[in-house]
Amino acid sequence: MSHDLISIQNVSVVRDGRPILDRATLKIQSGQHTAILGPNGCGKSTLIKILTRELYPHAGIGRVEICGQERWIQSDLRKKIGLIRPLNQELLGDPTGLDMAISGLIGTIGVLVQHEITEKMEVLGRAALQRVNADHLAHRTMETMSTGEHRRCFIARALISNPIGLVLDEPTTGLDLKATHDFLATIRTLAASGTTMVIVTHHLQELIPEIQRVVLLKEGRIMADGSRESTLNRASLSHLFGTDVIYDPNTGNVAVVSG
Repeated sequence: MSHDLISIQNVSVVRDGRPILDRATLKIQSGQHTAILGPNGCGKSTLIKILTRELYPHAGIGRVEICGQERWIQSDLRKKIGLIRPLNQELLGDPTGLDMAISGLIGTIGVLVQHEITEKMEVLGRAALQRVNADHLAHRTMETMSTGEHRRCFIARALISNPIGLVLDEPTTGLDLKATHDFLATIRTLAASGTTMVIVTHHLQELIPEIQRVVLLKEGRIMADGSRESTLNRASLSHLFGTDVIYDPNTGNVAVVSG
C-alpha cells in the first residue's frame, strides 16, 4: 500500500513582504513519479528548500511532512529523500568518485583526511556508484571528470543511504546532448527500480516517460496538478510560460510559436 512520501499543506514562504510560495498544498505518494514544472522565479527553489527543511513555512502556518513525520534531523532526512542540485557546490579536498559517494554518509561534499572511512562505507560507496554505471570513476578525481560524470557521482552520493525518493533540481543543466541522454537513461532505470523521482525543472525535455503526474507552478502558486495529458497541453503550457508553447509528448520536442 502506497503512503505519502511528501505532504505539504497550506504552506507559504514570504520574503521582503512578498509571497515566494503562496498557500501551496501538495501530496506525493511513494512510487508516484512527479514533475514540478515552472519558469524561473516561480518558487521552485523555495519549494525544494521546504522539502529539505532548509526553510520553514511563514509564521508557522501550514504543515510539511516527509514520510508522515514533521520534525527531522537533516542527516536522517537525507536517508529518506536524496537531493541532486546543479553543480555549484564547493568540494572538500580533492575527492575521487568513491569519496564523493561516501560523503553522502557523513553529510559533507567530499572527504577529508580526518574523516574515518570504514570498509563498510567503501563497499556501500562502490555499490552506489555501480547503480549509476559509474564504478569506473571510483578512483578518478572529480576535477578530471566531465559534467555528466560529475553528476553521476552526485547521484551516487544521494543513493548511498538507499533513500525512498530523489528530488532532482534542473538535473540536466550544463550537460551536452549525449550526457543528457545518458543521464536521463540512468534516472529511468532508478525510477523503474522503485526509487520515487521528483523532478523540479523548467525543461520539458527532462520529463521522462515514467513521470505521469505534473504540477505546474506559477508565481508561487500551484496552477495545475494532474496527468501529463491534462497539464502538458498548449493552453496550460502557454499560460505557464507566458508565451505560445507546443509540446509533443511522443517525441519530447518543444516549440515556441512567435508572432
